[in-house]
Amino acid sequence: MDNRTLVNDIDCEKSVLGAIMNNINCLPEVRDILTLDCFYSEFNRNVFRSILSIEDRGNSADIIAVTVDLKKNGVIFEPFDIVKMSHEAFHPTTIYQHAAHLFDLNVRRNLWYAGQQLVTESLDLTHDIVDVHANISDKLKNMFYNSQDSIKKISDAVQEVYDRMNKNASGNKELTGTPTGFEKFDKRSGGLQKSDLILIAAESSMGKTSLGVSMMRNAALSGAKVVMYSMEMSSAQIATRLMSIESGIPSNEISYSQLREDQYQKIDSTVTNILNMDIYFDEKSNATIESIINSIRSLHSKYEIQGVLVDYAQLISVKSERLTEEAKLATIARQLKNIAKELGIWVVLLSQLNRDKDNPVPSLNRLRGSGQMNEAADVTMLIYRPEYYGKRYPEPFEIEDTIGTAMIDVAKGRNIGVFKFILGFEAKTTRFYDRGQFIPNYQQKEEKPLPF
Repeated sequence: MDNRTLVNDIDCEKSVLGAIMNNINCLPEVRDILTLDCFYSEFNRNVFRSILSIEDRGNSADIIAVTVDLKKNGVIFEPFDIVKMSHEAFHPTTIYQHAAHLFDLNVRRNLWYAGQQLVTESLDLTHDIVDVHANISDKLKNMFYNSQDSIKKISDAVQEVYDRMNKNASGNKELTGTPTGFEKFDKRSGGLQKSDLILIAAESSMGKTSLGVSMMRNAALSGAKVVMYSMEMSSAQIATRLMSIESGIPSNEISYSQLREDQYQKIDSTVTNILNMDIYFDEKSNATIESIINSIRSLHSKYEIQGVLVDYAQLISVKSERLTEEAKLATIARQLKNIAKELGIWVVLLSQLNRDKDNPVPSLNRLRGSGQMNEAADVTMLIYRPEYYGKRYPEPFEIEDTIGTAMIDVAKGRNIGVFKFILGFEAKTTRFYDRGQFIPNYQQKEEKPLPF
């Protein structure tokens, strides 16, 4: 091949890189179409390589981080070049069209390379003509599809539906998603499904964190890999809750009391269940939704996580001071939905409900700060424990015992509909459970000795 300058747009490359370094949300939007080869300039290619490396480590690829990474890798450059990229960056809302322009230029360069290869090999009689044709055909076919796994025809989707129908007809009860451990929900939904955002909302003290942790535990027991982000509790506190659930010993006693020998033995005999769970924590990524998204992507790459639990929406911040509370919460829900869809995982997001003294039965219009979270969610579950208020259940559960129970109202269920069901709740261990699977201590009857 002769040395010539192929089609390129160096200024566009710099501005795209500047936008990515300025705004943490730009890279996820263009990552599917941008590759290293999209950058004609070797320096710009090195900058993009550093950005990808930093993001894959779960960190934010801003100007400072990229500068440090370039120096560490021995790239010779003027720091002002990076600053200039930032100043000349495209607006985030136009990033995709400019990235698509770079993709298009790369395709044109690849067409030129393929043409040169075709000319060279077709004139060289040592190359088998069938192989020449096959190689060039493969290159041309794959040139526009960097992520072929994401491309599906309608026939593929229809076949997937038929597979589910046939499985249902055969009586095969195998779940299509990750089990929550709650039979009525799993039977209706097939478990926690890939790409779904599940919103769990309740007033304070209703047990939204407890339900989330119970679902996470049950999912992990089934073999799922889960990561939890808590804005209120440390990993040790979450571990204490799990140890309490397994052992039946209240978490406050585990944390603050001098345990008896039999309690130690009980914990020791049940802690293996927890040690074998694939549950992860990233306590450095709890401040902003941007850091949480980066951490999710990094942990998915490293550990192939299948689910995420985020506790809870109102305590997460967004890197924008101009957003209203409603817009902030909508942004959080939308980004979590997007990452669930992008990675093919499920995400459980906890949220608070506004209180209603006159009618504590939960409803969607009481989602604190933003009804738009419900719009982004695939499933919205509301928790109600009337025992806390000294009230009875609403219809159709009027005759249900309120002591040690809770109503779960699936108030929105994309593809599964809306429904309600009752779970057991053991307050001392903060465990939600299917009634009949587990009998709390306060419901166990003491065996009295026979009179003879």
